[in-house]
Amino acid sequence: MVQIAPSILSADFSKLREEIIALEHAGADLIHIDVMDGHFVPNLTFGPQIVKSVRECTKLPLDVHLMVDNPDDMLEWFAYAGADIITVHTETCAHLDKTIEQIHSLGAKAGVSLNPATSEKVLEYVLNKLDLVLVMSVNPGFGGQAFQSEQLKKINMLKEMRKALPYLIEVDGGINPMTASECTAAGADILVAGTSVFSGGDYKNNIQALR
Repeated sequence: MVQIAPSILSADFSKLREEIIALEHAGADLIHIDVMDGHFVPNLTFGPQIVKSVRECTKLPLDVHLMVDNPDDMLEWFAYAGADIITVHTETCAHLDKTIEQIHSLGAKAGVSLNPATSEKVLEYVLNKLDLVLVMSVNPGFGGQAFQSEQLKKINMLKEMRKALPYLIEVDGGINPMTASECTAAGADILVAGTSVFSGGDYKNNIQALR
């Protein structure tokens, strides 16, 4: 069954603890935390202190997505704050294989994200080291964007490239019940959703609709 990872980018931060607990009770599989630095992407969001606070609220895996220019400098911060998965962007890593090894050495699972314009082929030499590949189906930076359907081919290609490798395929951006169905048909294992989970406040039904 596809896993659902609500993005707390859409949460109400005046009651973050209550939001995290509600997501867990509603059947979320992971909590997705988008870390943006205002440089690599045009938005500024969370630091390790937020990750630490979320870690204290839930036993669900924390899926931390670093949309930053200098991820290598931040890996220890987020690992020690409680991240279970740390995902970096291939576009920001000069020595991607070394970055993946560092994430693993810190006790976290390693993911690599691809922007819409980045080919899946750039990961061929590190796929055997990855736990997760994150396909961005919107240009990263802000929630509520429309799904880019051309990314379905990339998802399918990553599924074909996987063969016996253990990495999971995650998709983030414009996920709703319709696009969720398209993504899972193409090969997605995890769906990141913000607006479609939090809209209307009925998190359980929203998550079930995505499944």
